[in-house]
Amino acid sequence: MKRKISALLLVSLVTILLSGYSAPVLAAVTMPTSPKTNAYSSNKVVVDASNVGEGYFAITYTGSNPKIKVQITKSGGTTYSYDLNVRNSFEVFPVSEGNGTYTVKVFENVSGTSYSQAFSQDISVTLKNEYTPFLYPNQYVNFNQSSNVVSVAAQVTAGTTDELKKVEAVYNYVVNNFTYDYNKAATVQSGYLPNVDGILASKTGICFDYASVMAAMLRSQNVPTKLVVGYTGAQYHAWIGVYVKEVGWVDSAIYFDGTKWNLMDPTFASTGGSSQSVVEYITNPANYVAKYVY
Repeated sequence: MKRKISALLLVSLVTILLSGYSAPVLAAVTMPTSPKTNAYSSNKVVVDASNVGEGYFAITYTGSNPKIKVQITKSGGTTYSYDLNVRNSFEVFPVSEGNGTYTVKVFENVSGTSYSQAFSQDISVTLKNEYTPFLYPNQYVNFNQSSNVVSVAAQVTAGTTDELKKVEAVYNYVVNNFTYDYNKAATVQSGYLPNVDGILASKTGICFDYASVMAAMLRSQNVPTKLVVGYTGAQYHAWIGVYVKEVGWVDSAIYFDGTKWNLMDPTFASTGGSSQSVVEYITNPANYVAKYVY
């Protein structure tokens, strides 16, 4: 009888303790699709422009060539070059530079570093809004609903719906738990793509790794987030921009100055926030020259 009573008490105690506990709620991750309702194709390539209004192209290659490159250029803008890594299914490439006409080209390897053009198409893009391209995963910010970065993001941002507080929570988590990998920085090869869950598990990485993990965590929390590399003055620089409803894009919310990661004052958008000079600087595009935005 005593054992039965003890067991019942234990069960009751556990029930009481757990009754006040609620696990972090995972946000619904915004995932890309390829419905091919507006697609351009050749015998080996399909460029699905069905969701360009959402901010991305979906490209499928069905040929046998093992080395395929994609180039995406907005008229008068920067050319983005990618490796196409997926076969017989689609891979996502962001519309990084807003509305306009984009030229999408696909190249097949001939030999060595020589490539032959297999496909080219001009596509007009009108985005539903300016931030949707930076909610979806892509090669450089690659995650899905089952990714560990998604569950960790839910944990570290639990209890707040404020975008800037989420940015602060993600920043603090990464900089306090990750270690810079100097050996990787010295040996990384061209074409490297961050594996966000692998980086999260090892808690080590290079500049691009930190930025990719932070961007993935924030996007999974429905905070539109740009992963940007470029220059501030003569300094090679990386930063993360976030879209805040009250003010629009904050283009250097989290940035790498070549030595360490930094967080701009997350209270600037609130009443009585940061000094006007800080606000003017971080919202002035002239102070930051972006080369690539992912």
